[in-house]
Amino acid sequence: MKKLALAALLSAAAATSASAEAHMAKGEVVMEMEPVVVVEETQQSSSAAGVVIPLLFIAIVAAAASN
Repeated sequence: MKKLALAALLSAAAATSASAEAHMAKGEVVMEMEPVVVVEETQQSSSAAGVVIPLLFIAIVAAAASN
């Protein structure tokens, strides 16, 4: 089954590149786009926010161990 999946993947990759080369051989104009700059704003939160989940996990494990 793995060999079949690998063969399908390789044949799809080969067909895609062959198709792209065929379009370029016809002299079609390829439209190039300008790169887009993405700026992601981060939210500042308190430093205690990252501590709550591990503390809850330790409390649950401790409660389970005490029974």
